[in-house]
Amino acid sequence: MIPLLLVLLLVLILFGAGFAVKVLWWIALAVLVLWLLGFVARSAGPSRGRSRWYRW
Repeated sequence: MIPLLLVLLLVLILFGAGFAVKVLWWIALAVLVLWLLGFVARSAGPSRGRSRWYRW
């Protein structure tokens, strides 16, 4: 009975990790799109030569 419970626990952990990784990929994609939009908006702005498009 214990090995069966361990296998089920492992399956639940791996399923949860897979779901979290998939969510993180979607978040990373959204951040990338926002970053690219900010890059395009800053480079097309009125003060092109002086301003930086990042805030680090």
